[in-house]
Amino acid sequence: MKQFRPAKKRVTVSAGESVRIIRELQGLSQNQLAQCTGIPQATLSAIENDRVRLGVERAKVLARALKCHPAVLVFPGWEDHLQTAA
Repeated sequence: MKQFRPAKKRVTVSAGESVRIIRELQGLSQNQLAQCTGIPQATLSAIENDRVRLGVERAKVLARALKCHPAVLVFPGWEDHLQTAA
C-alpha cells in the first residue's frame, strides 16, 4: 500500500448531502426511501437540503434502508487520523 497516496479532499459533504448521494447511488427516489423508512418524503427532502437535522435515530433508520453504517450519514467528513499516521 505504500505505493499509493491518499486522494486530496476536494469537497465537503454535509450529512444531508450524504443521504442524497447514497440514496441516488442506490437508484432510490425520495418516495421509495420514504416508503422503506416511514419517514415522510417532505422530511427526507428537508434533511437532504440541510433544513432539518438528520439526528441519530433517523440516521439509524435511514442507514438500515440504505444498507450502510449510520456513521457514514452522520459524520460524512470524518477522517481517521490514526490511519494516516500508520
